[in-house]
Amino acid sequence: MPESSAAVPAASNSPSDEAVLYNEKLWPNFWIWLVSAGFSGAGILVFAPISMEAAFTAAAVLFVIIAVLLILSTPAITVTASTLRVGRATIERRFVGTADAFRGKEATAERGTRLNGLAFMCIRGWIDPVVRIEITDPSDRTPYWLTSSRHPDRLVSALQS
Repeated sequence: MPESSAAVPAASNSPSDEAVLYNEKLWPNFWIWLVSAGFSGAGILVFAPISMEAAFTAAAVLFVIIAVLLILSTPAITVTASTLRVGRATIERRFVGTADAFRGKEATAERGTRLNGLAFMCIRGWIDPVVRIEITDPSDRTPYWLTSSRHPDRLVSALQS
């Protein structure tokens, strides 16, 4: 699976379509797929006493279920001229303040000790860097959005444009 795609222009179907300034899918890393295969392989151990055919069928079915769940739960980050979408959440860009990228220990602190309990989070454990996006909407109690990103500098750049 492709890890991400950044700065992909949108295919314009009508004059009302907006160009995408930044787009990224937070796909699971290779090791997540490897762990999924291992979990589904456990089905072999459970069903092997019944029959090997049932065991391999159970393993295949478990892997398909896990793969579908991983794919369906993969969030996207999309920035256009007027909106920011992170996963299922969308906000108008006029309510987006500063954006800061964090890596390593700083990213760990943002996800942990510095985390505000009211913040919206779209975190994937297999992606270390995070971007904190300030929300300036006076009617929204959410102080900021915190999202994982494989390309945090590109995301910050797109939000500042």
